[in-house]
Amino acid sequence: MGRITWVAAGEASGPIKSGPCVPSTATGDHIVVMDDPAREYIAAIAAEHRHLFDRLHRLVLQVHPDATIVLAYQIPTYKVGRRRLFIGVWKHGVSIYGWGQGRDAGFTARHPELLTGKGTIQLRADDAADIQDDEFRDLVRAALDG
Repeated sequence: MGRITWVAAGEASGPIKSGPCVPSTATGDHIVVMDDPAREYIAAIAAEHRHLFDRLHRLVLQVHPDATIVLAYQIPTYKVGRRRLFIGVWKHGVSIYGWGQGRDAGFTARHPELLTGKGTIQLRADDAADIQDDEFRDLVRAALDG
């Protein structure tokens, strides 16, 4: 995936006809619709968690470049149709939640130690370092695909 251009949710009308995020050039650059509160949340993420958050953010957009990003429940929420995936920062890392029962592509069965509640995965940087990008992509597909 190439460069990402952020567009405020209210600016998404007009030239963007095929959805909230469309390839803008042959190099794979994308325009991503994100509301201002989500953009502010992401900008304020502490340096020690920013790399992990950015990795997950990038993987979600690789799988679903059509995702719209809004702030819901005070965390960034990736919306595709009626489905949602929440990715937020906590004091020791990044949490992922919001997928429906059985819609995690077996991720929690393979990593039960990361499941901290009903449908919540808490990742520390060390935990995430041992997980391949494809596993996270599969989780995103299972959670957001209709």
